[in-house]
Amino acid sequence: MSQSRLRRAVVALTALPLLALGAGQAVAAAPAPASAPVPAVRAAASPVTAIEDGIARTLATSLADPALRERLRSATASAPASASAELAALAAGFPGLAAATAQGDRAIAAAKGLGGDLGPLLRVQLADPSMRAALDAGAAPLVATAGTDEHARTVRAYDTAGRAHALNAATLPTRPVYLVDIDTAKASAAGVDLLQRELAARGAAPATPAPAAAQAAGWWGTKITSVEVNDDEEPWFKGAAEMFSLVSGFGQDGKVRVDSVAMPYLQYDGTVYYPNQILVNWSNYKYNLADVVLMEDDGDTNYLALAQAIAAVLLTIADQGAYIPLVNAVLAALPSNWWTDDPDYVESWYTLARTSTGRLNGARGNGWMTVEPYWVSQL
Repeated sequence: MSQSRLRRAVVALTALPLLALGAGQAVAAAPAPASAPVPAVRAAASPVTAIEDGIARTLATSLADPALRERLRSATASAPASASAELAALAAGFPGLAAATAQGDRAIAAAKGLGGDLGPLLRVQLADPSMRAALDAGAAPLVATAGTDEHARTVRAYDTAGRAHALNAATLPTRPVYLVDIDTAKASAAGVDLLQRELAARGAAPATPAPAAAQAAGWWGTKITSVEVNDDEEPWFKGAAEMFSLVSGFGQDGKVRVDSVAMPYLQYDGTVYYPNQILVNWSNYKYNLADVVLMEDDGDTNYLALAQAIAAVLLTIADQGAYIPLVNAVLAALPSNWWTDDPDYVESWYTLARTSTGRLNGARGNGWMTVEPYWVSQL
């Protein structure tokens, strides 16, 4: 989520068309003065944001019950503000909220292309630790959503009567605010797995085995030793990001392949991480070069639609006996709303080689990583 703090750069795409995914395009509502009434439903929200907004209002009105308010206060009292409580567990014993939460969990999973068996996704957390004192003193909280548009001037929040309030997005509220969000770590892990399966099913990530001799000895990989995404600014209503990479090149069969790599540790801008993570398994690729696109699940990512769009573009590219950069083709496959308010595309690296070593700056200038060759030997 937090990566859309990075100012949007203008990216030169190839002539390949942008493919609309039909998952809904988020449009920021016109900012309203703090004293002005706010509509109860966002006019052009994306599917996930609209679901979260409805759940936020339901939770807010449910907090008129002192028992639920105390349960939520206790659940968030001892945890850091970045920690969150599963809303389904909190709603147990409160039929109206429990039913709405269960329906919301299923609807969000469907909107992200993840199916209905993923389990609870909705969660809730206190926006900032400084708000605990007011809660302990009995202040009535507001409930908002950790929306996808970091450029919004106002944040919609609801009180226990269901009335909407416009909070200044740039200033931490004095009144305690709970944030409704989804478990993006859980959704991202399931999404990356789905993405890989769907790409493979469409022929863009076949399980092509390396030659027998190479399998017996091991294989070369590229390992990330450190990585950072640049800092810009972070609104109070945002939390940690959930990132993954798309590694693209030509497979052993000469067809374009894309491997999705989960990067759950890469959560905040301006922080250097030392994952020692294998990014590329070179035994899967025909050439000594590959490209990397760093993506973020901003809550609204539809992994099934993403796989369909990427496969539709990349499978039109034929092996011409030489390495062809594929970053622009991947970017061209992204839905148009990922270039407006949503931060789903973060950074990209062209022509990563098996012998690449040291610091590699991203093409957008929004991040860097240090890499080194790594031999994975078979036991």
